[in-house]
Amino acid sequence: MAPKKKFSKEQIIDAAFEIAKKEGMSSIKIRKVAEHLGSSIAPIYVNFNTIDELTEAVMKKIIELSYQLLAEENSGKPFHDIGLASLRFAREYPVLFQDFVMNQNKYIQNYDQNMGQGLIDQMKGDEDLKGFSDEELMTILMKMRIFTTGLSVMVASGMLPEEFHEEMGVELLDSMATDVITTAYLQKKET
Repeated sequence: MAPKKKFSKEQIIDAAFEIAKKEGMSSIKIRKVAEHLGSSIAPIYVNFNTIDELTEAVMKKIIELSYQLLAEENSGKPFHDIGLASLRFAREYPVLFQDFVMNQNKYIQNYDQNMGQGLIDQMKGDEDLKGFSDEELMTILMKMRIFTTGLSVMVASGMLPEEFHEEMGVELLDSMATDVITTAYLQKKET
C-alpha cells in the first residue's frame, strides 16, 4: 500500500484559498480541498477539526493579504493608500472582494474593529487632517470608506466602462478625499 500524502496546514489553507479565490468562500468544502490537493480528506482532518476552522484560517489569510496590499502603499496619505489597496484587491481578487465586503460574516467584524483604530492612528499623522478629534476622524473615515467600497465594488463587479483605468480611480479617490476633508473643516468652523 502506498504511503498517504502529508500536507502542512499552510498547504491546506493555500488550497482552500485557491478555491475561495475562484469560487467564493462558500465553496470551501473538505472534499473539494482534498481533490485540489490530490488527496483523501484524512490530511485535512489531521490539521483542522472542522470546516469552520479551515474557513477561519482562509479568512485570516485574506485579511493578511489586505493588510499586505495596504502596507505596499505608503504615500503618507491614508485615503490614497487605502483606496489604492482596495482597488487593487477588488481588481486582483474580485470573487474574494465580493465575499469579503458584500457578505456579512463573523470575521469581518474583527477586521473592521482592528483596521478602524489603526487607520485613525494613521490619519493623525496626515498634515491634511490635523486638528480633528478622534470622533471627527471616524466620521471622515466612514465617508471615505463608503466611497472607496462603492468604487471597489464597481471594479470587482465589472460595472465601470472599459476605458476606466487605475489612474482614473486614484484621481477619483484623491478628489473625494479632498472634498470630504474640506467639507469637514468647513463644518468644524461653523460650530
